[in-house]
Amino acid sequence: MPSNRAVAYKAPGIVEIIDTPFPTFELQTGPGVHPVNVGRKVPHGVILRTVSTNICGSDQHMVRGRTTAPAGLVLGHEITGEVIETGPDVEFIKVGDIVSAPFNISCGRCRNCKEGKTGICLNVNPDRPGSAYGYVDMGGWVGGQAEFVLVPYADWNLLRFPDRDQALEKIMDLTMLSDILPTGFHGAVTAGVGVGSTGYVAGAGPVGLAAAASAQLLGAAVVIVGDLNEDRLAQARSFGCETVNVANGDPADQIEQLLGVREVDAGIDAVGFEARGHGAGAQEAPATVLNSLMDLTAAGGSLGIPGLYVTGDPGAADEAAQKGSLSLSLGTGWAKSLSFTTGQCPVMKYNRQLMMAILHDRIQIAKAVNATAISLQDAPRGYAEFDAGAATKYVLNPNGYLSN
Repeated sequence: MPSNRAVAYKAPGIVEIIDTPFPTFELQTGPGVHPVNVGRKVPHGVILRTVSTNICGSDQHMVRGRTTAPAGLVLGHEITGEVIETGPDVEFIKVGDIVSAPFNISCGRCRNCKEGKTGICLNVNPDRPGSAYGYVDMGGWVGGQAEFVLVPYADWNLLRFPDRDQALEKIMDLTMLSDILPTGFHGAVTAGVGVGSTGYVAGAGPVGLAAAASAQLLGAAVVIVGDLNEDRLAQARSFGCETVNVANGDPADQIEQLLGVREVDAGIDAVGFEARGHGAGAQEAPATVLNSLMDLTAAGGSLGIPGLYVTGDPGAADEAAQKGSLSLSLGTGWAKSLSFTTGQCPVMKYNRQLMMAILHDRIQIAKAVNATAISLQDAPRGYAEFDAGAATKYVLNPNGYLSN
């Protein structure tokens, strides 16, 4: 049987390249695999040879030790690959297809999937609605930061690229379709971004930059990005965004200098539960971004919240936050009639349209997020540099499809 190498979480701050079993059409036991899923048959699945697989900020939460992820968990939920084997029940996906796998696994058969709510599928995770590859409490589906990976319900889940040569030519953009581009786009859509609107994106990491680029695609007149990291803010400015450094204080004050008013039409949280306060030397304060967005979003507006929030954070500053309970100024949101959208992005709602936007040069997402290809062996370095604040989206190249 062929070998398979993968990136695994070992301990807080440590990832390693390990040898891991080659995928089969039956789920095996392993770190994080739910016991109910062990032995589950996957005749509807395919095996991919990984073309590209990206390091995500969501992975960093686990690697920092800020979740209950078990040691040995194979990481990676942003997967693009070439089909090398199909299960007996796969009808439309063929060997040789180049495909994007949405990070959220869905069955296509349950009530939620049929309603387009693929981020909260009822059949793929025995613990709760919703699942993902290589992620804590998501059913134990093996991650895709590996040479080979299994994708279940392939006819339903996979987005096939129409032309192999064109796909490989634009692969650094297309690899973003598995997660961050649809996620950022979802944040912008649910925040109500439209033609002529003004928007504020909290966070200039890859998802925040994807949200900013998406807001531009949707016709926003002004997109403002806030962060503490000057290199990441410079990356936002590189494609036409305005920026504020929240280390300098309340972003509303800086927004007023840019717009003449202290509020925007649409607010997007691309930070999540490891948020820090505003001002020089600010410490972690996980409700800061949400409360700030309620202050600076105009009455009747909406907040899109693609940033990750969790129910278990052992590294949180207080007991309430360790259970996902934050001190929110909900009264502010109520008084201003604000709308909120949280949760996993339903990737399949957007990925085909965004694929077409990439193929027809309507968005250059790889350039916007400063995508950089590195080898699978260099993944520990990529994780360390990303955690240190590098203004880079690291794309792993396990099988040599990409130009490093």
